[in-house]
Amino acid sequence: MTTTNTTQTASDEVDLGRLFGILIDSRWMIISIIFLFAAIGVAYAVLSAPIYKADALLQVEEKSNGMPALGEMGELFSSESSSSTEIEILKSRMVLGKTVDKFALTTVIEPVYLPFVGKGIARLNHAQPTIDVARFTIPKDVDDSSFVLTIDDTEAGKYRLLNSRDQTVLTGVVGELAESNGFSLRILKVDAKNGTSFTISKRSRFDAIQWIQKHLTVSERGKKTGVLQLSFTGENKQFIGKLLDDIATNYFLQNVDRNSAEAQKSLTFLESNLPKVKQELTDAENTLNAFRLKNESVDLSLEAKANLDAAVKVEATLNQLAIEERDLATRFTKEHPLYSALIEKRKAILEQKARLNKQTQALPKTQREVLRYTRDVEVKQQLYVELLNKVQELKIVKASTVGNVRILDSAQVFSAPIKPKKSLIFILATILGGMLGVGIALLRAALHKGVENPAELEAIGLSVYASIPLSEQQSGLEKLYKRQKVQSSNEGLLAELNSADLSIEALRGLRTSLHFAMMEAKNNVLMISGPSPNIGKSFVSANLAAVMAKAGQRVLVIDADMRKGYLQKYFGINWENGLSDVLSGKAEFADAVKHSGVVNLDMLTRGSVPPNPSELLMHSRCKEFIDWASNNYDLVIVDTPPVMAVTDPAIIGALAGTTLMVGRFGVNPIKEIEVSRERFEKAGVEVKGFILNAVERKASNAYGGNYGYYNYSYK
Repeated sequence: MTTTNTTQTASDEVDLGRLFGILIDSRWMIISIIFLFAAIGVAYAVLSAPIYKADALLQVEEKSNGMPALGEMGELFSSESSSSTEIEILKSRMVLGKTVDKFALTTVIEPVYLPFVGKGIARLNHAQPTIDVARFTIPKDVDDSSFVLTIDDTEAGKYRLLNSRDQTVLTGVVGELAESNGFSLRILKVDAKNGTSFTISKRSRFDAIQWIQKHLTVSERGKKTGVLQLSFTGENKQFIGKLLDDIATNYFLQNVDRNSAEAQKSLTFLESNLPKVKQELTDAENTLNAFRLKNESVDLSLEAKANLDAAVKVEATLNQLAIEERDLATRFTKEHPLYSALIEKRKAILEQKARLNKQTQALPKTQREVLRYTRDVEVKQQLYVELLNKVQELKIVKASTVGNVRILDSAQVFSAPIKPKKSLIFILATILGGMLGVGIALLRAALHKGVENPAELEAIGLSVYASIPLSEQQSGLEKLYKRQKVQSSNEGLLAELNSADLSIEALRGLRTSLHFAMMEAKNNVLMISGPSPNIGKSFVSANLAAVMAKAGQRVLVIDADMRKGYLQKYFGINWENGLSDVLSGKAEFADAVKHSGVVNLDMLTRGSVPPNPSELLMHSRCKEFIDWASNNYDLVIVDTPPVMAVTDPAIIGALAGTTLMVGRFGVNPIKEIEVSRERFEKAGVEVKGFILNAVERKASNAYGGNYGYYNYSYK
């Protein structure tokens, strides 16, 4: 159990080390991405338009009473509302629409800038043109809503208005109203150079209100405090302050109007009825006076006077009940207890009035008439006085109504912009760049399937005979091969040019390993193949042959890639009269072999390109030649084409005593290597081992515990 835990911990450490190594290997890419994103963040922070914030403070009191001395009438027209209700009212179209109308927000004007960066550059250079438009209207039947205004002459104030088809629809002069074909435009002031263009467009009143709602924030400070904080954001520092002040003022005024609305309604009703009541009083007085003149000033008896006083009180009570009923009818239904009580009271008063009328009928006719006319005058007079008093009270209520809203703080604009937060943008952009760089590095490592660790090869049963480091000098030689500038082995063979190179030293180690590996082989023929092209098979074959030859062995290296072989370029010799010519019978064995220029090393080139390389290899002359070479040389190295591309290596492998595969570091996936080995096995060829070529010194290998190599030279 302890052993298992220890192994698991070691595995985890290896994985973390490899991840760390991958990041080190990709450090320049990660750093480049970080710098790129940091630069983008700085550019965005610098070029983005600064956003300013204005705020104001309002208080919504619990209720508004008018003057305390008015008592019940003040209570009648008082109102209460929650902060949430007031917030919605403040953001309503009723309030904001007035601001839209005042500042003509249905007209939108923007200077024409270069895309993306033009506005920022103009702001940094303090070269932002401005224009003040007092009026702009377009015909209803015009489809375009956006136009271009071009300043032609700043000194003369001349301008042109163009539609989306670049047609001039209006020309004018600054300060004057220009009208044409339903278009009208009045520009008050222009601060721009000649040729400057502005985009001027119309939007609906509803869209303008929505624009305000988008930038307006209203919230309650604290819980149930009734203190509302208004905030408005925008690019124009001066404008947003004026805009927010106007919104607060409009809200305050509508609140006052709302609280005095009921008083105004009652006042209007009473004032409209006063002339009628006054006229009725005048008519009643005239009728009474006329009756008395006609009947020579008839006086009322004591009984009639008592009846008159009672009747006047009854009529006054009925008039008062009528006023109260009108008020209750606006707030309650007839089933409400207050309304029902009023109806019962009026019923009782009407019964009392009926009894008084019955008593009046017992009086003499003249007394009855005088009583009736006198009662009408006193009732009308009392009603008129009552209405006058009510009108005065309502006027006082209306005049004293201040609403339940106070403006505590008028709009104030913050001196510093709230956006963009430059430091935060820079930090976030840098972090994002780092995360992206690390992500790309890890993704590349995850998607990269090429073998980099010899342990992967050993895990599938392939012995790694050598890990050959990547040689920068060999990379330069490859360019010479392509230009065909190699004249001899002294110019093109790394083993001759720099025998102390690390890759050559690795081939010396391979030489030692091969000495023991080939002891039990059926012959001294070594075939070198690989899964795919461009992995360094020819490099390994040529330089291994040179290393073997320098050890005193007579070596023959054969270029068996009769299609695209270029082994002869390493030695600077001609490819003519080669293997294809030997196998086809056009050349004898000994005549086709050429001296490479390296002591003890001969070479057989690929020869002319045949139409049927595989068939030639299956010819009996191929076996005869291999046997001849095996008998005449200490070591025969055969460089073959890729096994995944053609069947030639499988054919040659049957004749060779030892077979090695070459793979390039980070290029050949482990699956491809497995499939290549399976192809050899199906042909009866045993792959003795593997050579990992062009191994790079990478941190992911060092920290991951992979095989490495050391630099040990004579210098």
